Amino acid sequence: MTKLLNVQISKNAAPEGWGDDNQLSITADGFTIHIGDLSLEASLPLIQSVARKIQGMGVNQVNVQGDWDVEQQWSFYLGLVTAKGGQSVAWLANDSKELDARKKSYDWTREMTNLPPADLYPEALANQAIKFIKELGGDAVSHSLVVGDDLLEAGWIGIHSVGRASSFAPALLSLDYNPTGDESAPIEYALVGKGITFDSGGYSIKSSEGMLAMKCDMGGAATVTGALGLAIMRGLNKRVRLILCCAENMIAGNAYRLGDVITYKNGTSVEIVNTDAEGRLVLADGLLHATEIGAKQIIDAATLTGAAMMAVGSDYNAMFALDDAMADRGLAAASKEFEGAWRLPLTKAHQNNCPSAYADTANSRPQKGGGMGGASNAAGFLSRFVNEEGSNWLHIDLAGAFNNNATGKYAAGATAMGVRTIANLLAE
Repeated sequence: MTKLLNVQISKNAAPEGWGDDNQLSITADGFTIHIGDLSLEASLPLIQSVARKIQGMGVNQVNVQGDWDVEQQWSFYLGLVTAKGGQSVAWLANDSKELDARKKSYDWTREMTNLPPADLYPEALANQAIKFIKELGGDAVSHSLVVGDDLLEAGWIGIHSVGRASSFAPALLSLDYNPTGDESAPIEYALVGKGITFDSGGYSIKSSEGMLAMKCDMGGAATVTGALGLAIMRGLNKRVRLILCCAENMIAGNAYRLGDVITYKNGTSVEIVNTDAEGRLVLADGLLHATEIGAKQIIDAATLTGAAMMAVGSDYNAMFALDDAMADRGLAAASKEFEGAWRLPLTKAHQNNCPSAYADTANSRPQKGGGMGGASNAAGFLSRFVNEEGSNWLHIDLAGAFNNNATGKYAAGATAMGVRTIANLLAE
């Protein structure tokens, strides 16, 4: 058996010879991270970045030792793990229940998001989500799955339009977690996730470089599923509906085209001016479904726009709401869970920022990236598919969900940022 290297934290400076400002020292027994007099919150990015350095030395299994806060242990794990896997941290015993729950939900979310698109097509994503939540929720879980042309009969025009050109059929998963056992129990939350398992951009085709990472475009579906899983492991006793909008955006003779007009269940007609603005088209179906089943509160999550990434960077997710109280709750939940989140502008006027001469709205603006304010305009589009005032609805644009390349805090690949925020909201 390989001996685990110990890692401890210290408020003292590194020993002489390591340098006054060095944050890491090494002995034959293991590593010491020198955090000085930093507050808990300020110590977390430092610990995560040092964990990246330790993993870069080829160290994959460690044992935390000494006086660690639960959040410090978790930050170390986030910095240590890679897409190839094989890393582990032996937690302090008193914190193991919470940390094991986080690890299970985060590892699942990251694994799904990092899988090659040939391995995770729309139905496979839906079935993986069913399996994961069923394992945690048991008999409290039931589901329905609408696939392929049956989507048209059910009225889910957005998912069908985006996914019909792929050899892998599009699908809408509606999973019911009902721990009450009461079929008439209210649905306290609906979680709606964008599940684009690969995004070529359609006829608004992406560049080769831009397409390379598009296995991650189902990160929203993975995030809301991981969040539900974490909430269940934390003792969730509310009824929640998980809605995954799954499709592969490909090019073929039957693909949806620029200039097409599609009409949703609520009567909203949409002109397609950019087939690469497909995420909002599938989410619209999910939001309509959440509304028609009477969910009291709706949270959607999606790797939706490059504009959000430009606005907030990769250390934050962007939040949007017409309901100020819902936005405040989302930001508070992110803060409690030590996840970065920042609110960006959204008013009802944003619904009209993608005008069309042929339909109620276009799905974007006919220019690269959707033009100025693209993330807010996308959120404005989505707001057409919830209640009139947008009350009790929160949209999360997952700017921090995936990194093409390693950063100072994360290895390349999925981060699962947002899982804890949404799980916290479910517990309120």
